[in-house]
Amino acid sequence: MLTEACTLLLSWIFLYFGHGTNASSTTRQCLGDPLEALYGGGIVVNPEFNYNIEGWKAFGEGKIEERISKEGNRFIVARSRKHPSDSLSQKVQVEEGKIYSFSASVQVSQGREIVAVVFKFPNGDGVRGGDVVAEEGCWTLLRGGIVANFTSPVEILFESKTTSVEIWLDNVSLQPFTKEEWRSNQDKSINEVRKSKVRLQVTKASKTPLKGTKVSIKQIKSHFPFGCGMNHYILTNPDYQNWFASRFKWTTFTNEMKWYSTEKIQGLENYTIADNMVKFAQQNGISIRGHNVFWDDPKYQPDWVKSLSPEELRTAAAKRINSVVCRYRGQLIAWDVMNENVHFRFFEDNLGENASAESYSIAQQLDPDTVMFMNEYNTIEYSEDKNSSAANYKKKLEEILSYPGNANLSAGIGLQGHFGSGQPNLAYMRSVLDMLGATGLPIWLTEVDVGKGPNQAQYLEEVLREGYSHPAVKGIIMFVGPLAAGFNVTTLADKDFKNTPSGDVVDKLIDEWNSGTQEITTDDQGFIELSLFHGDYEITAENHITNSSATVSLSVTQAEPHAIVQVHIDT
Repeated sequence: MLTEACTLLLSWIFLYFGHGTNASSTTRQCLGDPLEALYGGGIVVNPEFNYNIEGWKAFGEGKIEERISKEGNRFIVARSRKHPSDSLSQKVQVEEGKIYSFSASVQVSQGREIVAVVFKFPNGDGVRGGDVVAEEGCWTLLRGGIVANFTSPVEILFESKTTSVEIWLDNVSLQPFTKEEWRSNQDKSINEVRKSKVRLQVTKASKTPLKGTKVSIKQIKSHFPFGCGMNHYILTNPDYQNWFASRFKWTTFTNEMKWYSTEKIQGLENYTIADNMVKFAQQNGISIRGHNVFWDDPKYQPDWVKSLSPEELRTAAAKRINSVVCRYRGQLIAWDVMNENVHFRFFEDNLGENASAESYSIAQQLDPDTVMFMNEYNTIEYSEDKNSSAANYKKKLEEILSYPGNANLSAGIGLQGHFGSGQPNLAYMRSVLDMLGATGLPIWLTEVDVGKGPNQAQYLEEVLREGYSHPAVKGIIMFVGPLAAGFNVTTLADKDFKNTPSGDVVDKLIDEWNSGTQEITTDDQGFIELSLFHGDYEITAENHITNSSATVSLSVTQAEPHAIVQVHIDT
């Protein structure tokens, strides 16, 4: 039945792939009034421009002026701009080791333009701290930040590529946090979004409360996907199999499902390795993200694809999407449909501007119960990459969702997270998660690793905590693993499968983000109350006076933040 359904759709794909029209955005947010300055503006002088331009000056060759809205709100306008960075600026002092969270309300005089905040240091270096698509006629919140690697004065300024537009600004804030304060905020968020309070009562069959009863609460499964990339070495290395299956219940195959792996020679498909990896995962209760249907980078096409004409490519692409999606239909929790289509445009250049949007539409129809993800690098990890900034990511997402028929697409936001060896910019990372999280779509960190360096383990932990603590993040997959399987960027275990420092971090977090097994005694009314991570639990109550016991299963979810569970013991 499955094969028949996919074959019927295949004939439609040949006709449909590569045609269509762009539609308007579906995920814009627009505010009639600017938001108040967060943290009262933090260390910014005159953040709300209530005192004209005090503390501010024109930057570059442009001019600035104060304006007042009909409602009496004062804001600043950068006009007569000749260069992208012509705007307004203010110097502030930053301290080494502190994390600086930035925000401002922005608007442009016409159209829609990307506006970025830039932090300029005395040596002339500028760090792009965040961006947003600003619009004419409404205010949009620009968020971002930096982590200070040394104590220095820093100049805050703004940038927009189109110099003919005015940049309007209001309610600017730059708030410093120590790492301890940042960690405290993460812990608070984890308690709020990853755990729920559970109140449990143990009674006799007559519903008489049983005080002094020992209750064992054991977590069987976590509801938060925290997983690891897997490669073909899993099929031949029992130590790798044991190492993986004892830790992780979610995975992404690093290369084995990709087009260049399954069809090295045109017309000769070979899914043997991928099929066997799927079988291993299913036998061990491991959920799989499909990676990927297509890759928009010209460099990573099968060699034979690179010489195809557009019509030949259209035929080959239709065959590919039908083959791989139908083969694993219903067996995966996600598909990275068009990988890295913010940076690259191989399929768009050859099949038309809507190639990505159409791929998502087709994949969803072939596999309707699976979430269809974008998947991009540098969006959270490297603020200087303008191509894949949060604003550009969101623009591409809007193009896909606004394509005819995609309004109800089960879409997901995939952020790879390949961090370098230096201090990760947690403030910038959080601002991107805030911005993309406002779409309401699930965000996954899909390929997290950290470059080699003396602080690799520490930085890996910082990145993972930032992702886990953000309410919009619904899953994390790391592209890390044991040296024996070839993972040499972030290695978790050496050739003998002994933990590296990064491996210790991952094992620590697995334990920390799990309630484990707890034993508690009921109070005089037979009650116990505790906070549990979202997941599946086995609860056993034993009363030594009546020499009786009972066991029940419990699923703790965010949808039921204050569950009351009755456990009856028949004496």
